[in-house]
Amino acid sequence: MKKRSHILLFCALLSWLCAGATVKFPYPILGGELSNSAATSADDIGEVMPRMARLGLNTVLVPAYWELMEPVEGQFDFTLIDATIDRARENGLKVVFLWFGAWKNSMSCYAPAWFKQDVKRFPRARTRSGKPVEIACAFSDNVLHADLTAFTALMQHLAQKDRGTGTVIMMQIENEIGMLEAARDHSPLAEKAWKSPIPSAVLPLVTQSSNLKSPVTWSDAFGDDPYGEEKFMAYYYACYVEHLAKAARDIYDMPLYVNAAMNSRGRKPGEYPSAGPLAHLADFWQAGAPTVDLLAPDIYDTGFKSWAAQYAMPQRPQDGGPVKNRLFIPESRCCENSGVRALYAFGEHQALGFSPFAIDQASARETESVTRAYDLLRQLSRLQPTNSSWGLLFDQDDRERIISDADDVVMTCRHYFTLPWDPRATDGSTWPEGGAVLLRLNKYEYLLAGSGVVVDFKTRGEKAQEEQQRLGEDGFVEAGGPSSNQKHEAQNFKGQRLGLLSVDEVSIDETGHFRYLRRHNGDQSHQGRHARIGVGEWKMLHIKLYSYE
Repeated sequence: MKKRSHILLFCALLSWLCAGATVKFPYPILGGELSNSAATSADDIGEVMPRMARLGLNTVLVPAYWELMEPVEGQFDFTLIDATIDRARENGLKVVFLWFGAWKNSMSCYAPAWFKQDVKRFPRARTRSGKPVEIACAFSDNVLHADLTAFTALMQHLAQKDRGTGTVIMMQIENEIGMLEAARDHSPLAEKAWKSPIPSAVLPLVTQSSNLKSPVTWSDAFGDDPYGEEKFMAYYYACYVEHLAKAARDIYDMPLYVNAAMNSRGRKPGEYPSAGPLAHLADFWQAGAPTVDLLAPDIYDTGFKSWAAQYAMPQRPQDGGPVKNRLFIPESRCCENSGVRALYAFGEHQALGFSPFAIDQASARETESVTRAYDLLRQLSRLQPTNSSWGLLFDQDDRERIISDADDVVMTCRHYFTLPWDPRATDGSTWPEGGAVLLRLNKYEYLLAGSGVVVDFKTRGEKAQEEQQRLGEDGFVEAGGPSSNQKHEAQNFKGQRLGLLSVDEVSIDETGHFRYLRRHNGDQSHQGRHARIGVGEWKMLHIKLYSYE
């Protein structure tokens, strides 16, 4: 049974990488990434895995530390790897390993001591001034050989221990690769590559002026442009990663990804980790590392929706047609908004997975939203596919989204605090984010699952003729305000209107059928005006409409 489950899971993961428009949640990775030092002892692993299962995760992202796996060159210790797999199995969890190899958050801090101390054999990257930094040189064959040897040993061990059981479902190669303090490496080996002809695989991606002579070198094309230097570095980082990716695929085939630290807050290459698998460098990464399946964002900054959209992007054409870079968020700030952000990622982009970082160290207030959202997503995964799905995510500044579907239905979706009667909306505190998955099941039939949102439904004609009225705390027109009749008594309404036939709070059982919990009507639907889920509530509403004239 376990073997069959793994085969189904692996097929589901692969189908997500190249799925079409039909929305289905076959195996959403409802993940959490452990803090960096949470798996450095067997005791810690034994303590943390049951806690992760109780939080409602189905997958744990766990570091695999080069320094602890190969403390002596050529001698490998897989004690922590085995403990992670064994404890995960005992608790019904899957594992994504994160290879903390040559680079972790740009730095080479997880390389073994024998690697760090032998600078001549394993050279460091250098800044423009020639200063060495604690970053292994990606142009060194010795660095690559040592890293690749250890990573290959890890993949061989996983194949021996895990094949046929499938606890390990995906592999991250390195962690947040990138050059710091400079846009590119200026070591002697890097300078040699910089002055060499641009490889044919990447030459079409480089904008060239008409006066460049062939063969075109990187230095010819970019000079001192830091964004050009970043492209150069991105390609060679990708080429390095490709060696590890090909080895992994040959030994124990599973989805592979690389993660990126964001280029946020107006910083320039080198001020952020330059040349990582960033969205604006995707072409260079895909040219250099075609075996890697996903470029994945680590989202900590504001603007969650914008970052997510950048990584739900077209990938390099393969097998005669374009493939989607399926959105997978391996790291996101663990906070009280994590749950609604997960719902948005799955609803809007049909994400492969979502994973708050350092969830093992988070407070109960922060993890509650994850647990509640994951419960809703787990239920949604039991439904039959549907062709229409949207993600909703609102905050104090981004309060409303208007969605039109093919059935002449216009849905005005808003943050719950846009309703006039909740005192928390105006008490001066920052609004918690509200979010949901909104699914179209059939004509005039929808499912809304989330927290802190309100949705009303109108025909296009009705929406166009909608009157903007200022509502008081009771939801009616302010006393003394002009009524619709007074303002437009000479205008006649034309066309059909939509009404709420029913709004039922439901759950979804193991067979994919709705289980009725309660009817939302009267005050709970504002007398048939909208469907809503309050801030701090986590519900699933089955909504049916009807039309009338």
